[in-house]
Amino acid sequence: MSVDTAAVETANQEFYSAIEEADLDRMTDIWAQDAEGLRVSCVHPGWPMLSGRGEVLRSWALIMANTPYIQFVLTDVSTTIFGDVAVLTCAENILTAGDEGESSFAAGKVVASNTFVKTSEGWRLWMHHGSPVLHGDDDDEEDEEETA
Repeated sequence: MSVDTAAVETANQEFYSAIEEADLDRMTDIWAQDAEGLRVSCVHPGWPMLSGRGEVLRSWALIMANTPYIQFVLTDVSTTIFGDVAVLTCAENILTAGDEGESSFAAGKVVASNTFVKTSEGWRLWMHHGSPVLHGDDDDEEDEEETA
């Protein structure tokens, strides 16, 4: 693993740790600064695209304020670096407090693409895009066939 790959994967883990710990200061440090021709963007599952550092950070503040518990287990992590840009894809296996609060939990899966840009401060998040993985009736039918 190259030094840059390790640094990108560390920055990516910091991103998810900031969400889990509801640490907006850490989240703020993780995102790149907007510059001419470089506006950060974020697509949360089911949301429209957010553009600009202020709008993206406000969305994280809202999510953190309304999420009593969340944990991510990342799988299928793949990192590709092109000069000063890195693309990391992964599956977010999510455990969160359910509708009943701390007494119940819900699980879900999101596939994510996180694009980082190398700055003088290190690798910073430029774009995050998460899409839910939906489990439909096809999955249930396959399970039934395997057990039959």
